[in-house]
Amino acid sequence: MTRPVPPRAKQIATQRTYHGDTVIDEYAWLQQRDNPDTIAYLRAEADHAATATAHLAGLRDLLLDEFRSRTPPAELTVPVLKDGYWYYNRTEAGRPYILHCRVPASAGVTVPPEVGGAAGAGGPLPGEELLLDRNILAADSPYFNLGIFDVSPDGRMLAHGVDHTGDERFALRIKDLRSGTLLPDRMPDVSYGSAWSADGTRLFYVTADDTGRPYRVWRHTIGSSVGDRLVHEEPDRQFRLGVALSRSRGFIVITARSRTTSEVHVIAADRADGPPVVVAPRRPGVDYTVDHQGDRFLVLHNADAPDFALAWTPAAAPGDWHPLVEHVPGVRLTQVYAFARHTVLALRRNGLTGLRVLSPDGTGSRDVVFPEPIHTVRPDRNLEYRTTLFRLRYASLVTPESVYDCDLGSGELLLRRRTRVGGGFRPEHYEQHREWATAPDGVRVPVSILARRDTPRISGVLYAYGAYQAPADPWFSPTLLSLVDRGVVFAVAHPRGGGELGRSWWDGGRLLAKKNTFTDFLAAAEHLTEAGWVAPGRLVARGASAGGLLVGAVANLAPDRFAGIVAEVPFVDPLTTMLDPRRPLTVPDREEWGDPIADPDVYAYLKSYAPYDNVGEHRYPPILATAGLHDTRVACHEPAKWVARIRSLSPATAVLLRTEMHGGHSGPSGRERSWRAEAFITAWILDTLAVPATGPASG
Repeated sequence: MTRPVPPRAKQIATQRTYHGDTVIDEYAWLQQRDNPDTIAYLRAEADHAATATAHLAGLRDLLLDEFRSRTPPAELTVPVLKDGYWYYNRTEAGRPYILHCRVPASAGVTVPPEVGGAAGAGGPLPGEELLLDRNILAADSPYFNLGIFDVSPDGRMLAHGVDHTGDERFALRIKDLRSGTLLPDRMPDVSYGSAWSADGTRLFYVTADDTGRPYRVWRHTIGSSVGDRLVHEEPDRQFRLGVALSRSRGFIVITARSRTTSEVHVIAADRADGPPVVVAPRRPGVDYTVDHQGDRFLVLHNADAPDFALAWTPAAAPGDWHPLVEHVPGVRLTQVYAFARHTVLALRRNGLTGLRVLSPDGTGSRDVVFPEPIHTVRPDRNLEYRTTLFRLRYASLVTPESVYDCDLGSGELLLRRRTRVGGGFRPEHYEQHREWATAPDGVRVPVSILARRDTPRISGVLYAYGAYQAPADPWFSPTLLSLVDRGVVFAVAHPRGGGELGRSWWDGGRLLAKKNTFTDFLAAAEHLTEAGWVAPGRLVARGASAGGLLVGAVANLAPDRFAGIVAEVPFVDPLTTMLDPRRPLTVPDREEWGDPIADPDVYAYLKSYAPYDNVGEHRYPPILATAGLHDTRVACHEPAKWVARIRSLSPATAVLLRTEMHGGHSGPSGRERSWRAEAFITAWILDTLAVPATGPASG
């Protein structure tokens, strides 16, 4: 078959000089997103990708059928209790978006309504009240996202924010749930986060500056035509603001946070017109969060405690922190959840997630025990303050996502729902393992592995993220089964830069230690080969966003190591972005990547690994890159420039770029569109690995 001729981006020399180093960027013009030439190039690349993969159309259709077969056409989530109602979401067959619903709760009943039978198949519960139908809000828009969904404490009003482009700026509206009508109140260009006053007459929300940084908190009086009141403004561009109502409903909590430092202000929810009160003034490097419990705030902090400790301070007059749970090296406390009589800590230990329940008097604790040695547990929505049950979600690479209520008195786990997986899925057909690779400097790097029990181990995919202290914990994916059922081993590397092993793990892979992330990933790839999980040259690397930077960097470091590279919305031009403080995340991200404008050492280090700056003339493995036209986190020009330069310097490399023209950082919206995007990537991976479409196993 004749290989289709790819498009060639024009070259316009653009010069920049920092620290005596002059760089010529021939594709800088692609940073003009609204330039017709940019749009034309992105469309030409998309057309080329379609042509180059036309032979995979049948496989993509087959994969789509598999995705659909494993996912019930209609589903209903386990209802969660809040202020006298059971809230839940459900989907309907043939409709892409969810419906938000509720039913009244009987007094004293803590067990969620029965969700078997018709309800388990997605049907409405008896007495259902439909609060919001995303399908109606989306209408014919090619993209839709709901960024805010917040019911007032009295259950009468619903604040909701919609985005029709993917730029994560929301139009905030108020719905009167008694009449079902929208109020005339409109708040445009709102960021994530909201909080109601105790009486439901005021709504707090956040807006962003011209770089997209959330920096102002406003108070809106429902039904008022008077301009909204500015409550708090954050002038430091390294900090982003958020606002939320405490679970106790006692306080509106305003949090200013950089990558390493935070500061919390509170306003009594029943005195919502009052000024914000600081819990503790910011100190560089001290990160803390608060939750309200009775007459005190619980403070989770890292002051002299790298893996965090728990303290309390009086709610009436925040001041000194009094210790509750001491710091233990290697046990990273990640979140605190305060209830009327109990406290729950989310934690990480040995690279895995866990939960700890503190006794009511604070003198003892119990770690919740989970059934598998490799798993991910994360708190779900726990909206009630006076409760003895804690809602959580549990999954592993072989166990579908499961919803449990944990009895806070006994520690007993009560299974409420395990996601149904069709298509003949049987968990006993699969196995999962946690192994450890050895990095060049001797550090042991965890690797999570999923495989079929009955297939040869030849081909594999290695995924990783490795940045921002964000862990890539094991997860269950029905779409992933289409790879694994064809004999492809799926592995997740947990390199330094992520948060799997606590603060030191992050510090070991950021700033001037960032290259550890790349060598850790390569060590994981080498381990998979040496341990017999994959054959040499039969491994595809996959990463998204900062994980896209990772796979782009290792493509330069070891182009012969991988059979292919999948880089989704990849941050592959970090030096150019970090030199431009007008970009949304540049200033906040200086604590992750450094400041190449002020520091010549940071400049040189970033330039030494930035994928775009290090494209060579050697042949790369096949590359599939994706982008989102309205992506505000990783602008679409980054993968576009990267692909254009690879084409120019390495014309023998088969590289494709597929831009979602109606979406942002998270790709297309809606279940079917998301499946189609994943089917495109999965088919490309199978083709690149020369895995037969039928595969060695099914079901």
